[in-house]
Amino acid sequence: MKEGWEVIIGMEIHAQLATETKIFCACATSFGDEPNENVCPVCLGLPGALPVLNEKVIEFGAKAALALGLNINETSVFSRKNYFYPDLPKGYQISQYDKPFSSDGTLTIMTAERDESGRAKEWKPMTIRIERMHLEEDAGKNVHEGLPETDKYSYVDLNRAGTPLGEIVTAPDFRSSWQAYDYVNHVRRVLQWVGASDADMEKGNLRCEANVSVRKIGQENFNNKVELKNLNSVRFMQKAIEFEIERQIAAHEAGEIVSQETRLWDEKNNQTRVMRSKEDAHDYRYFPEPDLQPLKITQEFIERAKSEMPELPDAMRDRFMSEYELSFNDASQIVLDKSLAEFYETTAKNSGNPRTSANFILSELTRELNNANKSASDSPVSAENLAELIKTLDAGKINNNQAKEVIVEMFASGKDAATVISEKGFEQISDTSAIEKIVDEIIKNNENQVNAYRGGNEKLFGFFVGQTMKASQGKANPKIVNEILKDKL
Repeated sequence: MKEGWEVIIGMEIHAQLATETKIFCACATSFGDEPNENVCPVCLGLPGALPVLNEKVIEFGAKAALALGLNINETSVFSRKNYFYPDLPKGYQISQYDKPFSSDGTLTIMTAERDESGRAKEWKPMTIRIERMHLEEDAGKNVHEGLPETDKYSYVDLNRAGTPLGEIVTAPDFRSSWQAYDYVNHVRRVLQWVGASDADMEKGNLRCEANVSVRKIGQENFNNKVELKNLNSVRFMQKAIEFEIERQIAAHEAGEIVSQETRLWDEKNNQTRVMRSKEDAHDYRYFPEPDLQPLKITQEFIERAKSEMPELPDAMRDRFMSEYELSFNDASQIVLDKSLAEFYETTAKNSGNPRTSANFILSELTRELNNANKSASDSPVSAENLAELIKTLDAGKINNNQAKEVIVEMFASGKDAATVISEKGFEQISDTSAIEKIVDEIIKNNENQVNAYRGGNEKLFGFFVGQTMKASQGKANPKIVNEILKDKL
């Protein structure tokens, strides 16, 4: 960013809550069904159809709010947000306005600036004010076909209309695109972690919007902001913010007015473009939804929801660092996925070797999972079986390279470690007398190298190790080989 300027960013995230049915009716929320298959008079907004609140929405909303450090309000009110668009059949959206479900939260995340390749530099904690998370229904979806220069058609699919959303709104606390990037990734992970949302941006059940403005450093008032909308990946969001920062700075320096508007990210041309002018709250003519009573949440419900919350990923990361002596980077990688974190802890406890467990999981196992497009919960290699392999390695019965080969075969075949080791003939020779005979033969047949080593050429030690391992067909225990060679040489 150009010197002398700073960026002001506020984030809005729409997370589809993981209910099986919609917020005010019994229609399915399943993804990928035929257009307009999951609709009824309520979500179509037909005359006389009345909304009935889905209790599961409140449960998942509470999980999301607590995971994000928000306070659940004992009373919240649903309101009508009025606007006219083809995918909004009622002509209004049932949302919340001045009395949201949850509000006034703070969330601390780890964030880092990146180099040009996207590699993180120093990680630092950052505290973000979350103003609210309110509950609302989603609109439908417009589908466009054809090219502008030929026939172009637009269709309306209302399967998504009425799907429950939690809209998470922050204060304008972000000062770089990468801070926003880390925040959205954090929110996605914790929502998945507590089961409140699938948070899959490819399926559209998590959508983020960034409100971006720039100002001179030292300036107190805010300039007009631009809302970046329909960002379907975190990386595209980061790129859109970067482009918008440069565009707005250039406009201000040229004496141009930056309009308050909504813009889209044009992935093909790597730039933002105008979608429409930005509305203010009064444009929506909010008023309380007359067909729904105020939502009352008891303190008992809130306390029960708190007691059911799992250990969150950042807390688990810190515990792994202290309890298992993992590095920040390794612990952070492990807790990116809940099933992987659970897999790691089971492996670490059963193997008695947390460090080696992390190494195998983050390298060999993760590679095999990625190649097979599987998660740790679907792994053909169980955590207990991986722990047995690590214990076999630690006992000196196989070497590290053999262990890596074994885990690949375990993953492919589903066989346990002992079976694969036996089939491959990897049982390591740890009999001292047997290894001594091999070493004696190596020393006898390589008199010149022995004299050179004893004359000060210590690099030749590796030669003797290699010859011994070759003679034993790779089965000799390397630790014992080293000890005997040092003694006899």
